[in-house]
Amino acid sequence: MHGNDLRTEIAQLPAPLRARLEAAGFDAERLISLAASLSLPARGDGDATARRDDRNRLRGTVDPPRPTDVAEAPAPGSPDYERLAALGLAAIGRGELAFCVMAGGMATRMGGVVKALVEVFDGHTFLELRLNENANWSERARSPVPLWLMTSEGTDRPIREALARIGAGPHVATFMQDLGLRLTREGRLFLGDDGNPSTYATGHGDLPDALRRSGRLSAFIERGGKYVWIANLDNLGATIDPALLGWFIERNAELMVEVTPKDDADRGGIPVWTDAVDNKGSPVRRLQVLEEFRLPKGFDAASVRAFSTNNFLVRASALAHAKVAWSWCEVEKKVGDRIAIQFERLLQELTAAIPAVYVRVPREGSVARFLPVKDHDELGRRRAVIRAVAESRGMLRA
Repeated sequence: MHGNDLRTEIAQLPAPLRARLEAAGFDAERLISLAASLSLPARGDGDATARRDDRNRLRGTVDPPRPTDVAEAPAPGSPDYERLAALGLAAIGRGELAFCVMAGGMATRMGGVVKALVEVFDGHTFLELRLNENANWSERARSPVPLWLMTSEGTDRPIREALARIGAGPHVATFMQDLGLRLTREGRLFLGDDGNPSTYATGHGDLPDALRRSGRLSAFIERGGKYVWIANLDNLGATIDPALLGWFIERNAELMVEVTPKDDADRGGIPVWTDAVDNKGSPVRRLQVLEEFRLPKGFDAASVRAFSTNNFLVRASALAHAKVAWSWCEVEKKVGDRIAIQFERLLQELTAAIPAVYVRVPREGSVARFLPVKDHDELGRRRAVIRAVAESRGMLRA
């Protein structure tokens, strides 16, 4: 009966909320289907946590990557680096590259503010440093390099207002990710303290659908655009690198995944071999990125010494046409003093739909490409190297 109850609740949503949801890709039948298992007992100990854990884990055989599966990034200063950088620079100059930043996050561990507007150092925000890098590359290319910011309902207006104050050009644009409805543990709509249904952004896996929905990707391809670099807003090490772009172009690849040496404390996505389905619906075995909580029980995540930085370089046509069988992961979220259930998707699943090449990038010093910042303590630890990166990569403007 819960499915019918939830369907009725969704049908009775206020018209303004329904309009917001529809504009942001909400699929009522998908939510009803995902919610169906919430009222079912878990396998094993009957505990909801065990059921959720079982639901989120991948089925099938998982194997670690082989030593030859991950290539080394071009070494700066080497003849190969210079040759590949020239190839990448030429592509940027022809307007073939767009840079896409995931900027939908609220910095909950930094006081619940819009992370894009958090000060990194000396009054410079994440957004300002990203804009400065873009301005630097646009000058080098002698043509604006498209910069797309994927926002959420919570960050879109503040970011657009900041862009207007700064006077960002028309090549800098936002597009909003999807919007979902939280549920109770029993599969009914979760109501906030204000009595209204509680909404949330459904994860960075929204990016392909949201970008297509915006029309920016198709327009970019029509203008001759070929490549889209995707990075997290708060990882300022993830910048345009013409040699990596050249490396990608030379291999005629569809998707490039940046990985870095794994620290023992790292928890996130790792490359593993597992089953997937290609765009024609045929089963294939692919090296793809899986979050550790999705690995089958018994697989030793510590045996994999490569860690995904969540930086991807993808051929625009592949991004436009990829058919991703999204795995909607069940997540518990504390809202006020209560627990809600929400379903999220992960961008890493592009690697299940698109064959990928993997490249190992540094995480230390001014050449680092993995400098995530999740809270004030991490920002404090990384501030010196972030400053060095910003100075060396055109993020500080005179």
